[in-house]
Amino acid sequence: MSQEHATITINIEDKSYSEPKQTMTQSQLTSETTHNPFINRETSVLAFNRRVLEMALNTEYPLLERLRYLCISSSNLDEFFEIRYASLLELTKDPDARTKPDGMRPQDAIQLVNEAAHSLVSAQYETLQQVLLPALETAGIRFLRRDRWTEPMREWVAHYFETELQPLLTPLGLDPSHPFPRLLNKSLNFIVPLEGRDAFGRMGELAVVQVPRALPRIIQLPESITGQAHDFIFLSSAIHANVHKLFPGMNTKGCYQFRVTRNSNLFVDEEEVDDLLTALQGELSSRKYGNAVRLEVADNCPDEVAHYLLQRFRLPENALFKVNGPVNLHRLSAVPDMVNRADLVFPPYTPSIPSVLEETNSLDNQTGQLFDILKAQDVLLHHPFESFAPVINFIRQAAADPQVLAIRMTLYRTGTNSAIVEALEQAAKRGKEVTAVIELRARFDEDNNIQQATRLQEAGAHVVYGVVGYKTHAKMISVLRKEGAELRYYTHLGTGNYHAGTARVYTDFGLLTAAPDIGRDVNRIFQQLTSFANVVTLEALWQAPHTLHQNIKTAIAQEAQNARDGKPARIIAKMNGLQQRDVIEALYDASQAGVQIDLIVRGMCSLRPGVKGLSENIRVISVLGRFLEHHRIFYFENNAEPKLWLASADWMSRNLLSRVETCFPIRDPKLMERVYNEGLAGYLADTTSWHLASDGSYQQQPNTTHPFSAQQSLMEKYAK
Repeated sequence: MSQEHATITINIEDKSYSEPKQTMTQSQLTSETTHNPFINRETSVLAFNRRVLEMALNTEYPLLERLRYLCISSSNLDEFFEIRYASLLELTKDPDARTKPDGMRPQDAIQLVNEAAHSLVSAQYETLQQVLLPALETAGIRFLRRDRWTEPMREWVAHYFETELQPLLTPLGLDPSHPFPRLLNKSLNFIVPLEGRDAFGRMGELAVVQVPRALPRIIQLPESITGQAHDFIFLSSAIHANVHKLFPGMNTKGCYQFRVTRNSNLFVDEEEVDDLLTALQGELSSRKYGNAVRLEVADNCPDEVAHYLLQRFRLPENALFKVNGPVNLHRLSAVPDMVNRADLVFPPYTPSIPSVLEETNSLDNQTGQLFDILKAQDVLLHHPFESFAPVINFIRQAAADPQVLAIRMTLYRTGTNSAIVEALEQAAKRGKEVTAVIELRARFDEDNNIQQATRLQEAGAHVVYGVVGYKTHAKMISVLRKEGAELRYYTHLGTGNYHAGTARVYTDFGLLTAAPDIGRDVNRIFQQLTSFANVVTLEALWQAPHTLHQNIKTAIAQEAQNARDGKPARIIAKMNGLQQRDVIEALYDASQAGVQIDLIVRGMCSLRPGVKGLSENIRVISVLGRFLEHHRIFYFENNAEPKLWLASADWMSRNLLSRVETCFPIRDPKLMERVYNEGLAGYLADTTSWHLASDGSYQQQPNTTHPFSAQQSLMEKYAK
């Protein structure tokens, strides 16, 4: 480790995780989890991925979309092992550590997780082999195993191997002068048992073939060879059939694909580094070589070879996953684009533009008309049913408007070639005061965010990276405009990222407003982020980590008191995850007071509903569909004077206690009604939803008599 980066922890393969000791018996674990008032976070995450996998079995969806759901469940599981499971393993080093909020010993949680993860992986490959591949073949899309290749196919694959693959493959024989190589996180590799002597007289026993990521994992066979337009083979099949060509004169006794997943957490001591951007740049490469946490091998891999690999990666037996198919199912996500079958995917959907903004939506409209509209009324945007273009144009028009003096914005995930970043860049070049608070630590977007930060700095913008120890997850834009003798704030606040791509597939609300109190609050938060401003009292917003957590608990407690006093009381909340212990305990108390509570939680949920004397008045549902549910909406009946909030934050400890988040009110009665109907009531009526049981399992209760999909209803409402 270089001296200048001595404060940054790098995980390398000279450390290992031992088999968890003193774990509970299965009956003890069952008793512990059943009677614990909190559901384990990691098993709840896996339950969510199981629901995603169930989407692949839903014949109501187009076939290639079902394949995508399989791929999503696989990539989600990759990230689970890279982050959540890796963190659990780290916790085992502390004998006093406990998981939150359920208080389990990490080794016991690992035992639960391993059982659930192995079951999930088995279900993924069963879905692929027994359901999706046969259905794809019926639809004219074939994945041909080697035993189905004709002689012309074999000849074509052999030629392809020799011309396209072999020049890029570097087989590594394993002997004292060729130690086991460092393998990239989630890379495709083959281990090849050998027999015989090479050109130097050395006895060959084992070799490893690393496959460059530049090579396609799925290969389309020419129609002239197969007679069909959409015949494919896996790259692994092409290598397996021709691997002997990499070892001339040797006897190849087998060829087995494998993949290792590594700890991808980045550990940066922010208080000790002088420049977070430089520190992260130096450490991103370490993610590729963190400690191994999972090993996947082909199911035909001999036990002795699999155990050899486990030893090389210093992994216990429960980290081994033998799979019936490619070791990376996510590679199949390329298939829909390769076959281009419109009949097998969702029909295209074009989001609408709010009628009040139609005239302002032209990209060359720089008249300030948008600001006049916002002075008269707030504008609510519901993505992806309504277009993200008005948000982009808000920035573009601010950048071009000579009356705009300053633009401040948070950037968490923006994507590459971002139109918003381009507009900020142009604003800075035109001499406007541009401040971008870029969260460099947005997981797996670090490299892109570093590039965007550099680009904006070069254009003359002020770029800061938030606050040490707190991720900046708030979604806010502040535009300061000179109007006569007055300086006026125009603000955008949202529940989702400023990313045009995800805005097409994530459900989110955004608010454009000229409300002075909201504008002042957002400006105060930016001052906190860019300088050493102390905590100030905000007029309209709740803010994490200062007031959001307490205000949520206070609002829940008020509903509980209202119920005890015989006043109208109700809580409806929609979010991506629920785990924060204090909030869950407040909800339990409200339930016991008689408050009816409906929670729409897409992903993990540690609250255990329906427990007598604890949570019998709480219902938890999860809605999955064509779009990824991403709203954060909090509704409190408030003695028949409802209050409704939108937020960038889930009810998770990280969001409420260790991130910068915003929660903003919807005060216009018409907009409040719209958010309630579109974001809450519609989802509570969704007949495709999954219901969380008190034992932590989820069940669907479809209503075939009166089926209703919230997403489909919104698509129809806003169809252009």
